[in-house]
Amino acid sequence: MRILRKGFLDVLSCSLQLVNVGGRDIGRSITPFASCGPLTFISGILEACYTTSSLAPTSFGQEPNQTNREFLVSHNLEEEVYAQHIRRVILKVKNGTIEDVVQSLKGDGFCCEIQLTANLVDGLLQKFGDDWKSALGFYEWASSHEGYKHTQFGHDRMVDLLGKMRQMDRMWDLVHKMHSGGFVTLHTIAKVMRRLAGSRRWRDVVKVFDELEYMGFVKDTEAMNLLLDTFCKEKKVEVAHVAFFELKNHISPNAHTFNIFVHGWCNANRIDEALWTFQEMKDLGFKPSVITYSTIIQAYCNQFNVGKAYELLDKMVADGCLPNIVTYTILMNSLAKARKFDEALSIFEKVKSAGCMPDTLFYNSLINILGRADRLPEAFHIFEKEMKMNGVNCSISTYNTMISISCHHKQWQSALNVLEKMKSSSFKPDLQTYRPLLKLCFSEGELDVRIHSLLNDMADKYHLSFDLDTYTTLIHGLCSVGDIGWATLLFDEMIDREILPRRQTCKMLLQEVEQRNMYDYVEKIRMLTKQL
Repeated sequence: MRILRKGFLDVLSCSLQLVNVGGRDIGRSITPFASCGPLTFISGILEACYTTSSLAPTSFGQEPNQTNREFLVSHNLEEEVYAQHIRRVILKVKNGTIEDVVQSLKGDGFCCEIQLTANLVDGLLQKFGDDWKSALGFYEWASSHEGYKHTQFGHDRMVDLLGKMRQMDRMWDLVHKMHSGGFVTLHTIAKVMRRLAGSRRWRDVVKVFDELEYMGFVKDTEAMNLLLDTFCKEKKVEVAHVAFFELKNHISPNAHTFNIFVHGWCNANRIDEALWTFQEMKDLGFKPSVITYSTIIQAYCNQFNVGKAYELLDKMVADGCLPNIVTYTILMNSLAKARKFDEALSIFEKVKSAGCMPDTLFYNSLINILGRADRLPEAFHIFEKEMKMNGVNCSISTYNTMISISCHHKQWQSALNVLEKMKSSSFKPDLQTYRPLLKLCFSEGELDVRIHSLLNDMADKYHLSFDLDTYTTLIHGLCSVGDIGWATLLFDEMIDREILPRRQTCKMLLQEVEQRNMYDYVEKIRMLTKQL
């Protein structure tokens, strides 16, 4: 192997200089800030061996998201009026170009007079969902609006959305502009890396790291951890390990480095390797934390090996590392997955006896499990009384979980009551709030008043742009009740907004239009399916 000294990762370069894999073009490589050297060995391996995985829509019965989600911005009354007007102006050109959105906003007298605030702009940027065209048009208009400068959140939100929707050229254009203005942070870099990895652009992930110094960053432990975390979260732990082997002589690891690998091995369902990393961590003088133990406990739970999870829990306590509420939440969710609801709910008693204070995420999981165990009244007791008594605040996920379990039990009025309570709180409904309500409408055939009321709320009152999951819910629901006309309109709107449907959606709609001899539409779906 020839060693090139341009950057630490160049040591991974290979004389093969891969151009394609199996006769398939592996795509154009975008160089972010400077011309890069030859393709690296690490990225060649990744491109050759990568296999895609499908993502199913979120449904009742899954645990509430335990990851840190970006904050949700609430508008005051004046900002709500402005936001509603801006959304109406954008909706007039919803199937147009980005420039159409910009010009529509510039040409509206009222919009020109609005005093933009960070709260107003960031809140709207969040509510565009996967509608990147409207979001980018609004972002560019706000950038040119007199007296307004985007926040770091606004910049990063736009970078992340463009990356998510595979608009890589536009994402890089924005990153270049941010860089010239001094707005690129390591948080921005982390988003870029994750979106590139999600698009299988492994060479570009490596190049971003190798060119960090051109962007004004130091290749230190934090930067290395970003690279390793990106690979590990995409289940490419072996590749992360190769990179680490080459980098560790120049960059010192820390405890977080090993936690990244423990999580990566566990996420790849390779617990033995996680345990070896755990031991290596201790051998190098890093003390495993509650995060380290809890991650491996989670992996055992994912294998339904609760016995091993309890063994590690005992070892954890013996080593002087007390479990926290996250550890107990993991165990409770695992038992619920195995439909051991009574045992799962008994974890609550263990929490109390351990003197561990439940938090919002624990209560969200507890409410969800009570709903799955057909104990809806107890879930409402937790939601309405116990959380408040213990000084634990509800989150938007708490309200969404209550609505979801109410809809699962076809308790329409209960779901609406929670929705009204949510509207009067500091939290406002999001797309996840409405999806179970929409599904319930379809299951009961309520396509007149109920569904139109919900859709009007989503679009006009809360300015929510449909994302992939919402379009999927609506199109599948409409197909199930035979309203193919409306389903095709939504499908067309989805395509116009460059939100690519899932294969299952195409397959379902194709069957319906074939039965109705809609030959032009049959061909349209078949052509689109070839692009997926």
